[in-house]
Order: sequence, then C-alpha cells, then structure tokens
Amino acid sequence: MPRPRDAKTIPSFRFLPALLRDPVQATDEIGRISAGDIVRLGVIGPFRPYLVTHPDHVQHVLRDHADNYRREGLLWKPLSRLVGEPSGADPAWALKKGAYQAMFSGPNIASFTDDVARAIVEAVDDLAGRAVGRPVDAADEMTRLVYRAITRVIVGDKMPLDQIDELGRVLATATTSSFRSRMLLPFVPFWVPLPGDRAFRRAVQAVDDMIFPIVRDSRRRGADGGDIISRLIQARDENGDGLDEQNIRDGVVALFVAATETSVSILTFLWMVLNSRPDIATKLYAEIDRVVGTDHPRRAHLSELRYAKMVTQEVLRLYSPGWIIPRTVVADDVIDGVRIRKGSIVVISPYLTHRLADVWPDPRTFDPERFAPGRSRHRFAFLTFGGGPHQCVGSYFFTIEAQLIMAAMLSRFEPVIHGSPSIEPRLGLTLKPSERIQFLLRPRGRVTSNA
Repeated sequence: MPRPRDAKTIPSFRFLPALLRDPVQATDEIGRISAGDIVRLGVIGPFRPYLVTHPDHVQHVLRDHADNYRREGLLWKPLSRLVGEPSGADPAWALKKGAYQAMFSGPNIASFTDDVARAIVEAVDDLAGRAVGRPVDAADEMTRLVYRAITRVIVGDKMPLDQIDELGRVLATATTSSFRSRMLLPFVPFWVPLPGDRAFRRAVQAVDDMIFPIVRDSRRRGADGGDIISRLIQARDENGDGLDEQNIRDGVVALFVAATETSVSILTFLWMVLNSRPDIATKLYAEIDRVVGTDHPRRAHLSELRYAKMVTQEVLRLYSPGWIIPRTVVADDVIDGVRIRKGSIVVISPYLTHRLADVWPDPRTFDPERFAPGRSRHRFAFLTFGGGPHQCVGSYFFTIEAQLIMAAMLSRFEPVIHGSPSIEPRLGLTLKPSERIQFLLRPRGRVTSNA
C-alpha cells in the first residue's frame, strides 16, 4: 500500500479576499479548484479545514467512520448559542433524538398530515388577503406560512397565532444576523464583537422569553399530547432521568430551526424557479390541477403529486439550505490515500457536492427529471438532509409539507415575482436568495377535480 499523502493546500490568497467580499463566488472557485479531491484550505489563524466533497469521501466521514468525525468545534459554536450543544457534545442528545424519531415516524406523520394540510390552507387564505394584487415579501410570508403549518405539531395548542408569527420573525433574525461573520471567522472569540452580534443576542432573548414559559407551564401541567414538548418532557434514560428545562427549550428551538429554515429557503427559491422556467411551471400546474383540482390538498393526494416532489428535490439539490457540514477529527485517519490529522476540521459542502459535474451532469441546470422514479445515484451524492447517524429525522415530513404547500398555493394562485431580483444565493446559516424577493398572487381559474 502506498504511504498516505498530505492533502493539496489551496492557499488563502487564492480565495480569502473573495470569501469576505462574495462568499458564494469564492465557494464556487474553491469547488472548481478542488474538483472533488480532498484539499486543505489555508486560512488565516489556526483554522485550516479539509474540504471533502466527493460522495465516496463524504460517505467515509458521515457514515463509515462517523465516530471519528464529531459534531463539535469552532464552526458549531455560533449555532450552539441558539439551539444548544451539537449532538457530539450534548449528553442529552440520545433522549432528544428519540423524541424526534417518535414524532417523525411514518405512522405518526400520517396521523397529523391532514391537520397540517388544513393549517396550510388556512395560512394560504390569510396570505391571499395580503398578496392578491399587491407584492409582499416572500421570505416573511413563507416564514409565517411554514410556522403556522408546523407549530401545531411542535407545540400543539400552547402558542397563539400572533406569538407564532413573532417567533418566526425573531428566529429568522437569529439565523441571519451574525452567522455569516461568525462562520467565516470561526477563530474570532465571542468577546470580540462582530457585525450582527447585538441583533442575535436580542433575538435569542426573545426566543427564550417565548419558549421557556411554555416549557415550564407544560412541565407543571404534565405532558398532555403528542407535540414535541410533551415528548421531550416524557423522555427518560435508563435510570429514569429526564431532561431539564434548558434541554427541553433547546430541543424545541432546534426543531423549529431545522423544520423551518429549509422550508422557507426552498419555497422562496421555488417561486423564483417557476418564474424563470415556464416549462416546469406548466407541468407542475397541470399535475396539481389533475390531482387536487378544486379540492383542498390532503394526505390522500400526496402519492399522486410526483412531479411536485421531483421539483422540490431539485430545488433542494441546487439550492441546498444546509450548504456546509463541519466535523472535528478525533483520531488520525486516511481517506482515499489522503492523511487526515487529528484535531483538524473537516468541512463537507452539499452546495459543492451537488455541483460536481461527474456526479450530476450539467449540474447548474435545473432539471427535476434527475429525481424521476427509477433514476439512481450514489447514496451520498444528495446531501440536503445529511447522512449517517446524524441524518435529519424530519426529511420525510419536509417533503410532504412542501408538496402540500405547493398544492395549496398553486391550485388557486400563480405567484408572480415583482421586479427582476437575482436568483443567486447568499451564504448564512442556510443558503438564501441574495436579494429580498417580493411576489404577488394572481388568482388562477379553478378546474374540475379528477382526484
């Protein structure tokens, strides 16, 4: 066997100025240079991460040797201030994960899908009152819609609508305020102020002011439902010990962030795609008209909304919200002949993996047919929901939520983009459009249902 070799280093002068000026352009350039090989990024200070993008190498890190690559370290610190410690450093993770898995199991999702569908229809009715004939902010409206759709699942009837809308607003602030500067400069200690820090702290305090009273009241009354707060309260380890208030709060907030950031980002990009690709929009409208017609969407329609699912998956591929997955190396390792040193950071980038030409032909072209039934790919070529033991447990719920939202919106309205905003993404905690997107809803003629 040949001796392990060191990874090729991309020196910081090749990308650091561009990374601070235009992170997306710099990330694209890094992907072009690395071309699927394992490389090391030479960055100012002690932070010199390995970049891993090829599906074979990603599988090594996320699944085959997952114990050697932990969710901890510098890049997790900004997120931990909002949602608690990552699983690798969280002693309570097993209890939280068990509650999430019970919540998002197939049979349990089936039991509340029609409730979610009704909440989505009500939210679309509310949106129509603001957006028919006049432009509204797409991200704000999608945040409001998604929060109303999922809040019953997460906190049951424990939060009124006005508070739901406020929670969506402050969490959106928390996940966009300081994450770009903190993630691009992870070696800067928290006592050094960076842009957005003050807004982030205010948003986290507002989240605490809303969530802690609900947690305390629920603990006092006793777990009384199938929502995630009740499940977290009920969770017990082998010694019969449960979660404290802070862990329950972290578990609730983490689920809110995971369940909404992806949905809001993808739905905002979706309306832009449909605006620029009338051929795809025509096929999608035709399917929704045939399957849903004049009905309200419900669980029985989901199996027939195949093209809607394919469109959702292609938006997730090209505009994957979780654009970076960092890991800390526990012990020296070798990946495809490349030496990986203990204590280093490994960065996996779904954004770059999803743009590898030898994995996804013509990768920058939006093509839902990539996800047509019968098409196959490497298990770790599509990384929107991660992989291995830390794969997102809510991926199935997200898919049906997106299908229901598309069906509820597009069976009645055509979203029309206001102006000519760029569809180029912006890097933050998640990938978002680089510009504020506004749309209005144009009523469509209703068709007779054949469902």
